[in-house]
Amino acid sequence: MRNAPRERTDGAAGRADKTGMKTIGITGGAGAGKTEVLSYIEKKCRCRILLADSAAHAAEAPGQPCYEKLTALLGPDATGADGFLDKKKMAARIFADGTLREQVNAIVHPAVKQYILSEIESERKKGRADVFFVEAALLIEEGYGQLLDELWYIYADREVRRRRLSEERGYPAEKIDGIFASQLSEEQFFAACKTVIDNSGDLSDTYRQIDEILKETGLYR
Repeated sequence: MRNAPRERTDGAAGRADKTGMKTIGITGGAGAGKTEVLSYIEKKCRCRILLADSAAHAAEAPGQPCYEKLTALLGPDATGADGFLDKKKMAARIFADGTLREQVNAIVHPAVKQYILSEIESERKKGRADVFFVEAALLIEEGYGQLLDELWYIYADREVRRRRLSEERGYPAEKIDGIFASQLSEEQFFAACKTVIDNSGDLSDTYRQIDEILKETGLYR
């Protein structure tokens, strides 16, 4: 890993806004360990954490505009017996059809973004959280850098990520290669994110970095 600074600005600029809730995007490549990092962060500061997968599930629920558009596009067989969209059926169809995938993404991504922004505003009004974290692999590609206060990159060495995906998720080498090819390069992540957490090694080192960053930004509790 190159020696990227954890903070690209001085300490004052990175300090939490005392008059409002800070919004931070958590991103990184597959196998970087974003979930583990957020699990620890949740214990160390007053925060709300929203995973993009959870936001997508809520945005695609029956009764939501996104649901109506997707069922109109995919047909009634795209839903399960419970009335919710069948993610496995959807994944199989869009994997085999690039045009359909683009059409689905054009519906889902704006809906998820709107849902996330509405949840941020709702949490801001409650006044209970110092920071709102949004986790997603595509934060940079979807323009969240312009919507959130800053982005944090959870970095892990490529071979470490490959081993995790193989051992923990059972992914074959071909699938891992495809995932890596579809995601941004390390250089692109570094360029877009203000803060970098190296999660390549022992978790105790990752936790130490998180503690330091939260203290530096005034978020540690």
